[in-house]
Amino acid sequence: MTSSLPDTPAPVLLLVPGAAGAPSDGTAPFHLADPTAPQLKVTDLVVTRGDGIFETVGVFDGTPVNVGPHLDRLARSAFLLELPAPHRETLVAAIDAAIEAHTDVAELSVRIMYTRGLEGAGAPTCWIHARTADDWTAYRSGIRVVTLDRGLSTTVPETSPWLLPGAKTLSYAVNMAAGREAKRRGAADCLFVATDGYVLEGPTSTLLVRQGDTFTTTPVSAGVLPGTCVNTLFADLQRAGHQVREHLMTVADVAGSDGAWLLSSTRLAAPISQLDDTDLPVDLELTKRFEALLTGKA
Repeated sequence: MTSSLPDTPAPVLLLVPGAAGAPSDGTAPFHLADPTAPQLKVTDLVVTRGDGIFETVGVFDGTPVNVGPHLDRLARSAFLLELPAPHRETLVAAIDAAIEAHTDVAELSVRIMYTRGLEGAGAPTCWIHARTADDWTAYRSGIRVVTLDRGLSTTVPETSPWLLPGAKTLSYAVNMAAGREAKRRGAADCLFVATDGYVLEGPTSTLLVRQGDTFTTTPVSAGVLPGTCVNTLFADLQRAGHQVREHLMTVADVAGSDGAWLLSSTRLAAPISQLDDTDLPVDLELTKRFEALLTGKA
C-alpha cells in the first residue's frame, strides 16, 4: 500500500458542536475549520484517556457508502461507552458538507470522531475529517495474513462488558501494534484469534469466509464489531442463492476454506492469499464483484 501523493488535494475539517443536539448558544451545528491549525484542547478526554469513538465512511466518485449502518454502529459504540447519543441528522448533514467541500477525487475517506469532550464539561467533542484515501490497490489483489492472539475469549461480551468488546473506540494502540507485528512477520495484516481458539476479525476489518456455497462471518456476540461491509455483501449473496451466516470458526476452518477476505470501508475486499503458512484460493472475479458492491457501483 502506498500513501497519498504529495500533490493530493488538501483535507477538509468540520467541527461539529451539535453532534449530540443543537448547540446551547444557538450557533450552527457544524462549520468548516482550518485543518492545519490547532483545534483540539489537551484537556479533551480523548487526549488524556483515549475516551471516544469513531467511524470511517468510504466515498467513491462523490457517493458515500453505508452512511446509515456506520451511524448505527457509532450510536451503538456511544451506548456501550455511555456517551450521549449522537444526533443522526446533524452528522448526515455534516458528512455531506465535508464531501461537498473536498476536491473531487475517486476515493475519499471521511472519518467521524466523537469523544467524551473536555474533562468536567459534560459535552462531547466531535469533528469530521475528509481526505483522499490511501491507495489500497495491491491489497485488493491478495494479501498475506498472520494470526495473532487477542488475549480475550469469545465469552468476553457476556462476562466482561467493561472491556468494551464490539465498540469502535479511539483507544486503538493495540490494533496499531498488531498491524506492526504483522508487518514484522512479513505479512500485510493480521487476523485476531480468541483464547478459546476462534477467529475474530482484523485490527481494522471484518472477516468473511467462503465454504462452498456458504459465506460466514464471526458473530457479533463473540466481541467483534458489527460489520457494515459484510451486511452489504450478505444481501447480494443471498439474492444470488448463496447461504450466509454468523458462526464461530477456527483457524483451521479459514485455512481450509474456499476463500477468505478482510473487509473494510476504504480497503474494500482484500482476499487472503496466505494465512500463516497456508495458501488460500483467490477468486479475483468475485472480489471484483464485492468491490463494485462496496463502492456503490453494482
